[in-house]
Amino acid sequence: MTAAPHVVVLHRWRARYADYARYLDHAAHAVTYVSTDVGAESVPSAAREVVVVPATDDFAAVDHAVRGLAARHGRPQWIVALKEDDLGVAARLRRRWGCPGPTVAETTPFRDKLAMCRAVAGGGVDVPAFAPADSPDDVVAFADAHGWPVVLKPREGSSSAGVAVLRGREDIPTAVSEALAQVFSQGAVHHVDGVFDGSDVACWKVSRYLRTCLEFRSGVPLGSVEVDDPDFHARAGEFARRVLGALTTGPTVFHLEMFADGGRFRFLEVGARAGGAEVPFLWREVHGYDLNEAAFRVAMGEPPPPGATEGPGAPIGGWLIVPAPARRPCRVERSTPMLGTVPELYAEAVLAPGQVLPAADAYYEHVGGRFRFRGASTAAVAAAVSKIAAEYRITGVALD
Repeated sequence: MTAAPHVVVLHRWRARYADYARYLDHAAHAVTYVSTDVGAESVPSAAREVVVVPATDDFAAVDHAVRGLAARHGRPQWIVALKEDDLGVAARLRRRWGCPGPTVAETTPFRDKLAMCRAVAGGGVDVPAFAPADSPDDVVAFADAHGWPVVLKPREGSSSAGVAVLRGREDIPTAVSEALAQVFSQGAVHHVDGVFDGSDVACWKVSRYLRTCLEFRSGVPLGSVEVDDPDFHARAGEFARRVLGALTTGPTVFHLEMFADGGRFRFLEVGARAGGAEVPFLWREVHGYDLNEAAFRVAMGEPPPPGATEGPGAPIGGWLIVPAPARRPCRVERSTPMLGTVPELYAEAVLAPGQVLPAADAYYEHVGGRFRFRGASTAAVAAAVSKIAAEYRITGVALD
């Protein structure tokens, strides 16, 4: 048993999306990790103990692991999770152990899309028509009222898993439960990332998706580029303030997705965590702010670090992820590193031939290629992203 304060971290990333060793003194604290096997490779060497579980969103498995850690290192005083699918597990564990940080009640509106849409619409934000769907008949009734196509999505989920666009009755799954039916919306999809301080958005960036997250599930590369229009940026920040204000009064790191059609913004969804894909890296490397450090502080019941305001001429960031070349796990047969092909591309994560892409839960991390960009304008970065998306090549073979 140790006298050092015990901190439990739920972890699943292999890459350094979060720099835990910098966020917390691992010598002054007994920092233990509940991790997936893939994530365990990147746990700081100063960790007191690592327990590997099949999945960090499996409450029973994580609960059992934390009970064992508590017996060996003392009652946990803080429980931290940064990945979206782990937030609910961490909130339930905080309730069990009496830890500070986001509660189950505070986390639920950011995980349950029905509760989310109801709260945001109740705050006067434009939300496409929606309804709960617990049977195929519910979907039919919704389509009869609002027309086709209908978007059907799980009430809880991430990375567009389980989301389908239904064009007619023949597309309705035979089994529907705990889902949300929603009107299919037109307009370019954008994401706003930043920190809400409980009453206002303290810092934020708005980016335009190049293609969509749902298309990525179908094998299409997904890119994003920050918007350099100051008026659009300001209006997106105000939209984010209204959305977050309808959901919480506590400090929150957020990833908000919205439709932009002309001058009109409409809500898509929002998560109480840093954006996925390359967003945390861009913020750290291009803008000098660590969103996951801010989320770590919030998870420990502390205020997030203040964000510096960037003035005119600040660099514009962008990213690109390419789907896996075969069903994961797969072995890479050929890949083409792209650094040096365009000046805006400054970092890439490309597996070499012979390396294996695991079937891990961090969906946007374990992909066919990850690329990060910075440049002087939205147009320049968007052109660079599009060029790499068109020219990058990777092939592989499934291992099962």
